[in-house]
Amino acid sequence: MQGSKPFSYFGYNCTLLGAGYFKMAFLQSRSISLVDMYIDNSEPSENVGQIHFSLEYDFQNTTLILKILQGKDLPAKDLSGTSDPYVRVTLLPDKKHRLETKIKRRTLNPRWNETFYFEGFPIQKLQSRVLHLHVFDYDRFSRDDSIGEVFLPLCQVILF
Repeated sequence: MQGSKPFSYFGYNCTLLGAGYFKMAFLQSRSISLVDMYIDNSEPSENVGQIHFSLEYDFQNTTLILKILQGKDLPAKDLSGTSDPYVRVTLLPDKKHRLETKIKRRTLNPRWNETFYFEGFPIQKLQSRVLHLHVFDYDRFSRDDSIGEVFLPLCQVILF
């Protein structure tokens, strides 16, 4: 997805991906469609499934809690007609806070149900961060294939 361009979808300024709906509550539930985009396009070009996750903020411990729940309708990247998906999570612009889910073998609808904690982030500091969820297909003998990614500016998320 190198060279992707930002676009606005449903009034949310997202880069590359962000279709879906936003349910505002104390626990921020998300169902976001993964959309593939080509370098020369400024609009999403292909729907490549969904990722379901939730966000919660613990004010007392200044911790952002991210739960990667599941993927849905991911494309097949392997010859067997399935994928071996996992999610790489980054809080941009820092790339040092990079985490990954476990790989789910031979599935297009993975259930990760994994929780990640980003500790020591006051709410003001989070407002300048972007949550990057990148779904990959694991390949044992070659470079992992990108399935799709979501950029979610945390300044646009209500965390209280």
